[in-house]
Amino acid sequence: MTSRPVFTPSNVQPAPGSTDHAATAVATATVEIVVPVFNEERSLPGCIRVLHQFLSDEFPYQWTVTVADNASTDRTLAVARDLAAELDGVRVRHVDGKGRGRALREAWAKSDADVVAYMDVDLSTGLDALLPLVAPLANGHSDLAIGSRLAPGARTVRGPKRELLSRGYNWLIRVSHGAQFSDAQCGFKAARTDVVRPLLTHVQDDGWFFDTELLLLAEHNGLRVHEVPVDWVEDVDTRVAVASTVWDDVQGLVRVAREKASGRAQVAGLPRRPEPRAAHPDAVLGRREGGLSWQLLSFAGIGVVSTVANLALYAMFRTMWPVLAANLAALIITTLFNTEANRRFTFAGRRTSTGKAHVQGLVVFGLYYLFTSAALLLLHAVEPDPARLVELTVLGAASVLGTVGRFLLLRGWVFRNPRERNL
Repeated sequence: MTSRPVFTPSNVQPAPGSTDHAATAVATATVEIVVPVFNEERSLPGCIRVLHQFLSDEFPYQWTVTVADNASTDRTLAVARDLAAELDGVRVRHVDGKGRGRALREAWAKSDADVVAYMDVDLSTGLDALLPLVAPLANGHSDLAIGSRLAPGARTVRGPKRELLSRGYNWLIRVSHGAQFSDAQCGFKAARTDVVRPLLTHVQDDGWFFDTELLLLAEHNGLRVHEVPVDWVEDVDTRVAVASTVWDDVQGLVRVAREKASGRAQVAGLPRRPEPRAAHPDAVLGRREGGLSWQLLSFAGIGVVSTVANLALYAMFRTMWPVLAANLAALIITTLFNTEANRRFTFAGRRTSTGKAHVQGLVVFGLYYLFTSAALLLLHAVEPDPARLVELTVLGAASVLGTVGRFLLLRGWVFRNPRERNL
């Protein structure tokens, strides 16, 4: 590969003597946009010319487009080299092995730009989202940025099968890993180069799970992920086997969960963000987190919803299963919702290891299950065949007491704040 300098549009030069920080950042930040391709000889020229025209006319940062050919068997590599010879700011990198993750790993790891990004060659994502994607990275506000088809404000056109699989997969990521990002697999992402390099040494997947693994590692290590709602239109000519890809991704989720639990997901060498500080000197930690009053209110609201859902599920399962099995199934479902809701709302200001929190949450769930089950067993010991209303009343009362204990354990153990000693 022949190295080429980044392409700097003439409209981004700051005025002579300007001290404006934004103008300086625009003039100095460099962005490399990687387009991974495999057997795309027909679609590549049109897509790269559209991207090149957009960057030349509307993108304010210094930029380079890198076509990352990963083991194409048609004329994709030759077409890419022709484009690089024709268009300023376009270059080519050839990767011997297949896999989008492999191509991105090699291109990003060797980039000399301040910010690295990638987009799919079909340009399914609207290019107007590129500047909002890159800007928070160029100014240092965020570490990674992703385009989301599921964030509020996004506009997506795709078939029902792909919509269902995408939403189901992203829901599974949130439930199993407590992820805060909404769309792991949109082919429109960027990262600060100094941040992504250490992460790349820990990402094992070379295929479609690369994106999810990168984001999970980033969140696990306390990095800030910025999310941009995008306009996205499905490429009906896509060759991605969605169903099999989702299954591979599920296996990847299990592997990453094991790595988190073992500590292998901790990445050394990452730049660390300082602890958040309020801009006003009178602001205190309790206000940032909402304080005890907010925690009680939020937990109570979530608890009410969880308890009602638990009773409804128990009543349904009780028509099919024995008392303990019905209680266990209802609790597992509502506990997933309860723990995730409390992590996002009640204790949102507290940072904790996701893997550790999940293990501790299982312990809290076990204690809660034992307590409510003991109440039901005691009722059946006193009254072998109680009325269903009496059974639900006892379970409701036990759930209320168990909820109090759950709050104390979540606040003082799972999401414990080391600055609070006596609360």
